[in-house]
Amino acid sequence: MLEIDAEGVSRVIVNFIKEYMEKCSRRKLVLGLSGGIDSAVMAKLAVMAAGNENVHAIFMPDVSTPLEDFEDARMMAKELDIDYRTIDLSPMIHSITNACGEMDEVALGNIKARLRMIFLYQAANSLGALVCGTSNKTEILLGYFTKYGDGGSDFMPIGDLYKTQVYMLAKHLGIPENIIEKPPTAGLWKGQTDEKEIGLPYGKVDAILYGIERKMDLESISELADVSVDEVKRIYAMVEKNEHKRRFPAIPKIGFRTVGIDWRFPLKL
Repeated sequence: MLEIDAEGVSRVIVNFIKEYMEKCSRRKLVLGLSGGIDSAVMAKLAVMAAGNENVHAIFMPDVSTPLEDFEDARMMAKELDIDYRTIDLSPMIHSITNACGEMDEVALGNIKARLRMIFLYQAANSLGALVCGTSNKTEILLGYFTKYGDGGSDFMPIGDLYKTQVYMLAKHLGIPENIIEKPPTAGLWKGQTDEKEIGLPYGKVDAILYGIERKMDLESISELADVSVDEVKRIYAMVEKNEHKRRFPAIPKIGFRTVGIDWRFPLKL
């Protein structure tokens, strides 16, 4: 069902990165390296496309970041022989909480994600580089990302791969086993894991999304994913509710052509 030709997919993504960089007249890439599987896969593909000397990674931990993420991010950067630096977000988060007061873990998590975006774009501006997003198709469809945070990038090369397909690609690319086996997390608060927050294993979530993508009926998706119809409806509601995250900010129609509505062509002098 979700099986991929990993060799073919990696070739498509590498060519896509090369072509996009060429169109943008950029030779360098900046990405956030978290110690997780998505950023590890993306870093490997970036090196394959641009060369290790043109890939710059930033690890941005805070007090809630597990120690193993420090080691895994450093190990991945060393294995790929890419430029790598660490920016500790803790002092900035402390200043923000002092200024804003107490907030729940989701609001604070969104601030952390947006701080990471700021530093990625600062590096990209300084280097004349593109910010390479690390979000996958599952996260994008569910809205399981921060608007203008990890959703803020110049392009998303693995954005059409479901999470389970990222795992398949990771094995093909030789990503270290401890990164592949580690429970996926956005690292936004202590003890946070993706599957705990979403409420289902990625295998079942991806099967539901696969069914939604192909416009299957609820009962068929339920059978395919081996979950209740209510669970299918819940995931469907997440996809529907978070549509705004996948769109350009809404603009009312006033002029002859409107950005995001019917201005659909590039200008070429």
